[in-house]
Amino acid sequence: MKTLSSPSNASTITGFILLGFPCSREGQIFLFALFSTVYLLTLMGNASIICAVRWDQRLHTPMYLLLANFSFLEIWYVTSTVPNMLANFLSDTKVISFSGCFLQFYFFFSLGSTECFFLAVMAFDRYLAICRPLHYPALMTGRLCNILVISCWVLGFLWFPVPIILISQMSFCGSRIIDHFLCDPGPLLVLTCKKAPLIELVFSILSPLPLIIPFVFIMGSYALVLTAVLKVPSVSGKKKAFSTCGSHLSVVALFYGSVLVMYGSPTAEHEAGMQKIVTLFYSVLTPLLNPVIYSFRNKHMKRALKEILGEVKNWSSKKAMGN
Repeated sequence: MKTLSSPSNASTITGFILLGFPCSREGQIFLFALFSTVYLLTLMGNASIICAVRWDQRLHTPMYLLLANFSFLEIWYVTSTVPNMLANFLSDTKVISFSGCFLQFYFFFSLGSTECFFLAVMAFDRYLAICRPLHYPALMTGRLCNILVISCWVLGFLWFPVPIILISQMSFCGSRIIDHFLCDPGPLLVLTCKKAPLIELVFSILSPLPLIIPFVFIMGSYALVLTAVLKVPSVSGKKKAFSTCGSHLSVVALFYGSVLVMYGSPTAEHEAGMQKIVTLFYSVLTPLLNPVIYSFRNKHMKRALKEILGEVKNWSSKKAMGN
């Protein structure tokens, strides 16, 4: 990786400055407390779904196994940004090293791509369950489910190494300030010493594909689901069919709605403040809301969570009595 130097004094710079959310010291402490709470709630919410699926035998079905893997992904997705953001709130320098910046860049985009692939696989699962109900157990086997899960992780993490390595080999000049709370390609490319049209072209072609391809697949799956549901004669049958995919559609709308606002048009067109708010929504708030959506709209998940909570209370009571 090439060093970042200023052409005026040829001084070597050892990292970037993530500006984050500039405000007073009291404001930084408040943001630290706020996002610490959000982070802990996100970890607890997604971990509770994993535990529910793990311990309740009735949830050992492809839909819930995919949901548990998705929750596991969300834990790592929010962890790729929030801990460093929390450290920045309490830091005076707000410096992130070259390696730290590009590692965050890689993991954030790889985990985001993996999330897109997972949403597509979950849509495929709902398509089979609604449009091929009689053949669903034979089609969506445990083996196929495992293959789909592994494919999501592999595709997500193999998509970005080449463009990120190419960008990391570029020289960076002048200001080292990134007006963001994470290492985003837009602000990074602005800091390069000279334009590299080929690298920018490669990145601009590769980066939208993990968003667009799964999104088209999701829309196609739900178009077929809608067609099948409209053919159901009874109102109760239609309601039941829609209820099985309502949670997933809500999550897709939350994630893709904010991501498409951010990356649907050139990054340069967005003001820095808008970039931060939209990125914050899909990278921090969406992982927080996903467990709530899946729990509130799913009676089986609510039942499993209540049973786990009851077991925890019983264990705590027995431990207290033993002491």
